[in-house]
Amino acid sequence: MTADNQNPDNGAEAAEETASETAVSTIEPSGEQEPLLKVEGLTKSYAGRLVVHGVNFSVEQGKIIGLLGKNGAGKTTTFRMTIGMVNPDEGKISFMGKDVTRFPMYRRARLGMGYLSQEPSVFRGLTVEQNLNAILELSPMPTADRIRKRDELVEEFGLAKLLNSKAAVLSGGEKRRLEIARALIMEPRLILLDEPFSGVDPIAVSEIQQIIMKLTEKGIGILLTDHNVRETLNTTDRSYIILDGRIIAHGDREQLLADPNARKYYLGERFEM
Repeated sequence: MTADNQNPDNGAEAAEETASETAVSTIEPSGEQEPLLKVEGLTKSYAGRLVVHGVNFSVEQGKIIGLLGKNGAGKTTTFRMTIGMVNPDEGKISFMGKDVTRFPMYRRARLGMGYLSQEPSVFRGLTVEQNLNAILELSPMPTADRIRKRDELVEEFGLAKLLNSKAAVLSGGEKRRLEIARALIMEPRLILLDEPFSGVDPIAVSEIQQIIMKLTEKGIGILLTDHNVRETLNTTDRSYIILDGRIIAHGDREQLLADPNARKYYLGERFEM
């Protein structure tokens, strides 16, 4: 996937004017629940080009939130600032009520912010069991608890028949299941998923959707970004569409399908679910 901060599009000035006209105020959902993640006013420039401008969004406990946008829209840069791969020029990122704006990835991970990259992160030369054990060894849990935790994850993610298989021979969907199982070892409160539906077949996409929804039943919040618009909208409780570094529309599936800006600048007038 091409990073949003690379190869600025021609006509950037015209695009910026378009974004200014179409940007909307992102009113967060009402309610007493304090969001797990709150992003306020994120801004980032590269070589004098503003790629993210004043982005706001939140992720609540047990909710699935999506970030959508074309290549070069600022989506990837926003995602990377949220996880700690890129520092924002302005803005604030709060996680579980704590300001983590300048925290590196490992400090956010210690607080319970998990991350699964677009590229496979499994150890290809190790078996499924060894992949799980490698992460379990980083846990402070006693040995007996580690074994119990591993067995629970193996059962939950249907990995029993794959325990002795090398990760290199797993299908795209099987690798995703293993990656999510490994992420749960550290008991995250929030998981950021980068292109979770990329490189997997339709059946595996459905399986991954079910897994993501099961994670929310545990109270885990999910922030995902993916180019598969239909599957993302079918999975998320709420999504944000980014154009030229600004959020131009947000809401659930039906709200976005009815949103003029969403259709004009991203979905297309003929888009149907």
